Formats: sequence, structure tokens, C-alpha cells
Amino acid sequence: MHRGHARAKSVWLVCLVTLQRFASMPIRGAEELAARGKSHPWPFSTWVNGGTAAGCPGRRASHRALLHVMHSLLAVALCGTGVELPAMPLAGDADQPAAAGVASAVEAAESELARQPTWSIPAREAVGRQLAEWIARTPASAADRQRAAEVWDERSAAPGSDLLDAAVAALAVADPRVAGVLAAAATESAEGAAAATLWWADPATDPWERDAVKLWLGREWVRLERYDEGLAIIGDLDPATAIDPASLFFHRAACQHWLLKGDLSLESLERLLERAGEIPVRYEQVARLLRADIKSLEDESLDHIARRMRDITRRLGLGRAGPGTRQVQDGVIESLDKMIAAIEKQQESQAGSAGGAGTGKGGNGKPMDDSRLADGKGPGDVTPRDIGNSGGWGNLPPHQREEALQQIGREYPAHYREAIEQYFKRLATGEQTP
Repeated sequence: MHRGHARAKSVWLVCLVTLQRFASMPIRGAEELAARGKSHPWPFSTWVNGGTAAGCPGRRASHRALLHVMHSLLAVALCGTGVELPAMPLAGDADQPAAAGVASAVEAAESELARQPTWSIPAREAVGRQLAEWIARTPASAADRQRAAEVWDERSAAPGSDLLDAAVAALAVADPRVAGVLAAAATESAEGAAAATLWWADPATDPWERDAVKLWLGREWVRLERYDEGLAIIGDLDPATAIDPASLFFHRAACQHWLLKGDLSLESLERLLERAGEIPVRYEQVARLLRADIKSLEDESLDHIARRMRDITRRLGLGRAGPGTRQVQDGVIESLDKMIAAIEKQQESQAGSAGGAGTGKGGNGKPMDDSRLADGKGPGDVTPRDIGNSGGWGNLPPHQREEALQQIGREYPAHYREAIEQYFKRLATGEQTP
């Protein structure tokens, strides 16, 4: 019944959007026809949305009435028969409010059509009917079947109850195989649970019972950080037949997120958030955080490698050092080798660029950023130039020379003083560079 209602809503939404877009199409050759007085020149939407269709009030009113009927049918489809419908606009009514109403209705319809959820949340009554049908066909004794129904009624009616827990508890009363799965999960033994679930492969097993126990056990493994086992169990379950599809999407996304299956995780999270506001608050808040986190994660980045290393630690902590863990380890080593090779290549490229700039021909090298002694090993001589000898240029009296040296020693590092003293000595001795 719910699916039929949802399908009807979608059909009416498509009809309304199609009608409005058809209404906004202009009539071919309207201007030419209007000039000859053969037909009204404006498009259909103009008659509805405030045009002045002189001579055609009846046609304009009829189209407005048609749209009003469509809007009313849409409101009934979306909200049920109890919705209060607006009065039908008459030919003499103002056109501008009608235009605003049509635009807003179309906008709301398109928005509603775009965010139609692809799954539904079963009510307690629906799950109860499914369990009652299973109890009726199970080969358990009458006493066990009655006790199973009582367990369901008691546990599902409690405030804040978990329908999945209540249903599996009722199944365990009437089916010893389900009780064996619960006992194996309590020991947190993956091997014991694997042995206790061999009956899942039996073709005679009831599909509804099997899927309910699968979802319950997969959720338990996720809570114990056994993401590989959990995803293997719930990865292929159908949300349409699940007792708790929100729990299915959430725990499936949690496994995929931890195991770095980014695209699959995003798909599960997006489907879960289709029912935002209806699912448990903890699911919605964590799902939004996981979605933002997985979107920002880059493959082969240092963060990506660190998460795989964390997964290796988790696996080893669970005592699993098999081929799956070794495969993850090999992938981490390979990624680290690639990253190290890329860094070394970048450093070599930077070193080559710096060396080329420092030894470039033609004096095109980049100057130093700070004033300091360079690493060059040349004698420090410059090419001599003949600037004349008149006026004793470059020669200072001894007391002025000493005063200059003292000032340099106060204001500049010591190696500047040494360089200038050497310069004055060479001037005093008349030494010149050949």
C-alpha cells in the first residue's frame, strides 16, 4: 500500500512538471497570427500567469481551472484526502497571485520529485505481521511458537525498543539454530559463528529468517570492529526486505568506510541520508561526518596510508595474520616506496635548479637572499680599472681609517671588519691583481 502511494505521488509530480513546462512553450508563429487577428499571440502560460488576453477570457479561465484541478489532485496525492484545498480561481480574479501560486507549486513539485527516498522504514506492525507469518509456518512446537509471539510483543512494545533485537530474540525461541548463532556471537568467536551459520546455505531455509539473523550478526561484528566479517554478511542484503534498513545502510557504510571502499561507502551513506530526520539521530550525525571524511580523503596520500596501517594493527590485534592482512601490508609498503621515490625526485630537481641558478653563465644567477659570506672558493679579486691617481682616491689618513674600522666593528659582523682590513692593507702595500 505504501509503495503504491509513493508511485502515485511520483506520477502526479511528473504530470504537473510536464504540464507547466508545456504551458510555458510559445505558440509557433504567434506574432504573425496576432497581426492577422487569427489567434491570440501569447503562449499558454501568459493566459495563466497574468497576460491580457483580450477577447479570450473564457479560454484563459478554462486553462487556469485546468491547472487548479491538477494542483488539487497533486495535493491529494501528496498529503491525503484530508488536505484543505484552495478555492478555484474565477475568471475575474487577479492574475498575479495565480502566477505566484503556479510557480511555487511547480518548484515544490520538482523539489519533491528530486528527493524521493528509495527505501522505507518498516513500522512495528508490519514487522509483527512478518514475524507472525513466520511463526505460522515454522515447524516448532505450539508452545515455542506461542512463547516466540510473547517475546516479540514484550520486547517490541518497550519504549525505545530495537525491532531487530526483538525479532531475533523471538526467532531464537522457536528455532534452535538462531539460538546457536546468538551464543556464538556472545563468545566473539568468528570461527564459532561461521560454524553456527552453515544452515544459511540450506535452500530450505526461510529467506526472511535468514536475512534477519544476517543483519543482526553483521551488526554485532561491526560493533566488535570485525569489519571484514560484517561486510561479508550484510554486503548483499536487500533493504526492501530488511527489518531495519537504516541499520543495514549505516553498518554497511561503516565497514566500507573503515576498509577504504570510498565510492561504495558514499553510496550507502547517501541512501541512508535519504531518510534524514526519520532515522535515529546518532545514525544521521555520524553518517554526515563519515561522508565529509571520505570525500576529503585522497588515494595514496599520507592519510590514506596511515589508515591502512591502522587497519593492519586492528587485524593483528584480532589475531589475523593471514593472506588478507599480508596483502594490506604489501600495499602499504608499495605506497610508501612510491611516496619516497617522488620526494627524492623532487629534491633532486630542486637541487639541480639551485645549482644551475648559482653557476649560471652570463651573470644570470639569482643573488643571495641575505648578506653573508658565500661558499665560493675564488680569491675575491676584482678586475682592476684605471680611474686615475689624482686626489689620492681610496686613501684615507690613518686616524680616519682606524675610526672607520671601529665603526664597522660596532655595526657589522666580525668577518666584514676582517675583509675591510685586508682591503686597506692591500691599498697600503700597493698590491694589485694581475
